[in-house]
Amino acid sequence: MSVVRGGKALLRKRGSLTRAGVTDAWWRREWESARLFLTADGEKDKAWGNETIRWNPGEGWLEIKLPAPLARLANRPHGRYRISAPVGFSYRGDEVAAQAASGAIRYDISHDPARGRWYLDASWKAAPAPVLLLDELRATPVLAVDLNHGHIAAWAVTPGGNPVGPPVTIPIELAGLPSATRDGRLRAAISSLIRLARQGGCRAVVIEDLDFADARKQGREQHGTRPSRGGRGRGFRRLVSGIPAGKFRDRLAQMTSNAGLAVIVVDPAYTSQWGREHWLVPLRDHSHPVPASGHHAAAVVIGRRALGHRARRKAGVTGGGQRTSRRRATPGAPAVRPTSRNGRPRQAQWQPPKWRKTTTANRTRPPDQATQDRPGPPATQDHVLLAQ
Repeated sequence: MSVVRGGKALLRKRGSLTRAGVTDAWWRREWESARLFLTADGEKDKAWGNETIRWNPGEGWLEIKLPAPLARLANRPHGRYRISAPVGFSYRGDEVAAQAASGAIRYDISHDPARGRWYLDASWKAAPAPVLLLDELRATPVLAVDLNHGHIAAWAVTPGGNPVGPPVTIPIELAGLPSATRDGRLRAAISSLIRLARQGGCRAVVIEDLDFADARKQGREQHGTRPSRGGRGRGFRRLVSGIPAGKFRDRLAQMTSNAGLAVIVVDPAYTSQWGREHWLVPLRDHSHPVPASGHHAAAVVIGRRALGHRARRKAGVTGGGQRTSRRRATPGAPAVRPTSRNGRPRQAQWQPPKWRKTTTANRTRPPDQATQDRPGPPATQDHVLLAQ
């Protein structure tokens, strides 16, 4: 396994400083700073949740247990070194203090050469939240999310299966960006979803069970009707690589758990197709600040599926283009206009004229053919029982 303490990208800049636009002094400072770090896992049976690095929430001091070769530098008993400067957490400091007093906690010490500062990070394993029943979640509105390439379409859906409020589009441009930047933009998008769920009184966020592992593994190989080569193949692979389905699902589960929300995963089959067929036209008829798109219609179908409803707008009303479209089970319900895949009204197709069937011609019936001389059936038939 190849490991570079300091980062492989920074190491590669050493051989081409001019092309990278940096000086040798800058690179040396960044390289030494990236290799200066200290990490210590926590222990719940030790004081303040860690034996190597200890932080006191009340007094604000930080102590580090030195190894045996450096024990002569200790300024506290038992080979410990206490930093003179006070240390504190400006974000979620009360949670860090509660965890340090009750359980194990991990600390990471790192250096920032640009600011000339040292930073202390704390992390711990959160206790599993109680699992809510699906019936309890269906009693309140849910926030339906449709993850796409370059943006997220979301809409709040009431327990009755109707969208409420305006549709929301959250852009997530991740192509060609560093991993840290992609993770930050993904977290920002999920934070927006959590904020929308709280504003709408939702207790759960609904997503599709998407997994493109097979498509990424197959690459250019032909499989079913999936495009493999040419412009369509390149577009499909670009689309698959641009949808962060796995990372979005993991980040969403972590951040919603901290926010007290649940995540419902539904089957992704035909959500886009049924959304355009049953919901796109009526959603566009309503006046919203943001016009509804096919992705918003798919989000509505995703939310209805999580709530236990059908994709169709009203039970008993058949969709356009079906054989029984003229027979509506609901009296007085308006007929559903047939639409195409992009939501536009479908044009009437040309029908061939109905020709009358001609009468059978008067012909002379041919005589009966002579019976062939064949042996008749056997007089007796023996049944053979096969061995079991």
